[in-house]
Amino acid sequence: MNKNELIEQWFLRYGDEIYKFLVYYMGTADVEDLLQDVFIKALQALDHFEGRSLPKTWLLSIARNSAVDYQRKQRLRKWLPDSFLSDVRDHRRTPEEWLNLHEEKRELYQTLQHLKPAHREVLILRGIKELSPKETAEILQWSENKVHVTYHRAIKALKDRWGQQGQEGIGDAVKLR
Repeated sequence: MNKNELIEQWFLRYGDEIYKFLVYYMGTADVEDLLQDVFIKALQALDHFEGRSLPKTWLLSIARNSAVDYQRKQRLRKWLPDSFLSDVRDHRRTPEEWLNLHEEKRELYQTLQHLKPAHREVLILRGIKELSPKETAEILQWSENKVHVTYHRAIKALKDRWGQQGQEGIGDAVKLR
C-alpha cells in the first residue's frame, strides 16, 4: 500500500474523530481547513511515523499541534493594524448557525473555551474523545500522573464554571470518570 492510500484509509477511519476533536478544541464547527491540514502534515511526515503509537494517537497529536499553531497565528493577527486585514473575511459561523447546534453542546463549547488550555485539552481527550490516560499522555507529551491530576482539576474547573453559568449538570457531553 502506498502513502496516499494509507492516508486515505486513515482519513476514512479516523477523519470524523479528528474533526470532532478539532471542533471541541477550537470551539467552532468550521475546522475543515484544519482537518485537511492534519492529513497533509501526516502525509508529509509519514516516513517518520514508526508505529510507536497508534495512527489515531499520532493524528490527534498532529491535530492538536495544528490547532495550537492556528490559534497562535490568530493572536498575531489581532495585533496587526486593521488596514492589513481589510481584505480578510470572517468565515466563522453566524449566531443563527450556532443556534442550530444542540444547546448543551454549544454551551459546552463555550465553557471549554474559558478554561485553561491544559484543562481544555485533557477534557477533550479524556472526557470527550475517551482516550486512555496513556494515549492522552502521549499526545500531550505529559506523564500519565500529570494527565490524572490535570483531568481531575479540569473536571472541577468545568463543574465550577458550568455552575456559574446557571447550568444544573453537564449531562452526557463529557464522561466524568
